Amino acid sequence: MSKSLPPGLHIVATPIGNLGDLSPRAAETLRDADRILVEDTRVTAKLLQHIGAKVPMSRYDDHSSGRDRDEIVAKLGEQAVALVSDAGTPLISDPGFKLVRAARAAGHDVHTVPGPSAAIAALTVAGLPTDRFLFLGFLPSKAKARSDAIAEVAGVRATLVVYESGPRLGETLAALQQGLGDRESAVAREISKLHEECVIGTLSELAGLYAEAP
Repeated sequence: MSKSLPPGLHIVATPIGNLGDLSPRAAETLRDADRILVEDTRVTAKLLQHIGAKVPMSRYDDHSSGRDRDEIVAKLGEQAVALVSDAGTPLISDPGFKLVRAARAAGHDVHTVPGPSAAIAALTVAGLPTDRFLFLGFLPSKAKARSDAIAEVAGVRATLVVYESGPRLGETLAALQQGLGDRESAVAREISKLHEECVIGTLSELAGLYAEAP
């Protein structure tokens, strides 16, 4: 068991781009953990190398089985296990919800080391109202399911936050415009990286801008 960290599950937020955004406490937690649960060992290995940490890693993602989860939970009474995603705060459109629930149900402590989150970072630069917002994560990829999901929130009086991949961005913006009307919007990308940008406009303007963009 780690001498510095109490046993249990430690949820650790990691940078969404700039490695300098990793907090000192997050770095210390990762160095002192007995094991780190990761989505992609190659991604987290770069982060661990950056902070000079040599800690065993295990895969934990959406494809992990209930048996895998049970094996992790069984060790939490004696080990300090850290959970990270490839970038940002775990559980925010990333794996971890079932593991946290199982750890709590088994009576283990769950600790959080807060830090970067793409959704919150985007809100801070978009210039849209932030007194109320609704995070939707990724919309469905199929057109009918996506339009149904958009219709469910069309009447919500709040800023909507959506994640989307580059290749599907133009199509999704067009679907949002059709389902929500031509409301004020923003596209934030590459946050905290060299080519960070936040483009402001109506949904129709942004849909047109990104219709043919790679």
